[in-house]
Amino acid sequence: MKTSNFTFSSKEKNCQSAGNTGAAWRKKKLNGEFLMESFSLNSAKSFIGRNVNLHLKDGAVIVNVHLTRIRKGEVGRGTLLEYVPYGNRKVTRIPIRNVAWAELLNFNLFQAAA
Repeated sequence: MKTSNFTFSSKEKNCQSAGNTGAAWRKKKLNGEFLMESFSLNSAKSFIGRNVNLHLKDGAVIVNVHLTRIRKGEVGRGTLLEYVPYGNRKVTRIPIRNVAWAELLNFNLFQAAA
C-alpha cells in the first residue's frame, strides 16, 4: 500500500457555530484584530420567537429576553426590536442600531442544572 505525502490545506472562513445563528460575522483587520459587523434586520429576524441575551454596543447586556417582533419606528426613529423580559409581560422596545449582537440561550443547559 502506497501513501501520499500530500497534506490537504484549506482556508476556512471565521464562521459562527450553529448555536450562534444570526450572530455577526467576524472581519479581520489589517493589524490582525477581529471586528464584528453590526447587528442587522436579517440577523434580528432569525431570533424572533426565541430567548436571547442582547449585547448592546455600549457594553451592557440585557439578559434572558424573548424577542417578539420587529417594528418600524415613527418617522426618523429607525427599526425597533420588541422584547419581553423573562417573568414579565410588559413589552419593551430598543432600536436595532443599539444592539451589537444577540446570544441564543439554550434552555437544555438550565434544565440539566436544576
